[in-house]
Amino acid sequence: MKEFGGRIIGLDRSDINTDEIIPAKYLTEINREALKPYLLEDLKLDGFDPASDDLAGARVILTRANFGCGSSREHAVWAFEVNGINMVIAESFARIFRQNMFNCGMLAIELAADDIARIFQFDGNLTAAVEVDKGVLSISDGTAAMEFSFTLNDFERDLVKAGGWLAYADAKY
Repeated sequence: MKEFGGRIIGLDRSDINTDEIIPAKYLTEINREALKPYLLEDLKLDGFDPASDDLAGARVILTRANFGCGSSREHAVWAFEVNGINMVIAESFARIFRQNMFNCGMLAIELAADDIARIFQFDGNLTAAVEVDKGVLSISDGTAAMEFSFTLNDFERDLVKAGGWLAYADAKY
């Protein structure tokens, strides 16, 4: 199983779509590594510059509702994965994006809007830690911490623990 948690980068907006995650002009790429420099290239968000060091060392995305909406491309999840980001925390996800996360052995954690708002109010650098089997997410700014419960169904948990759909299928079939 992948290790989950680490430094959080906040993208404080709803409806971030797959074109903003990885622009369509890169969809001809079949090598995941080729997507790496283009993650969030077209995202317009006050205070965020994808060309800066904002993404360096980030392992977790924190965002609002309907994350990953737009086209049903797996490239969007691959772009996160190749950049070392394997967990997204949001109020809600586009259905196909969310499933693509689990298919790649990554975590898509849904929390209530009030919980997301509380996390965004934290000052300083945030980190996340996860206990997948217990469904517990801990967020810390180094001085204070909050814990949240999240739910995965058995199949989602199995995909995450296996490292994604291919590893799961190899083990089961």
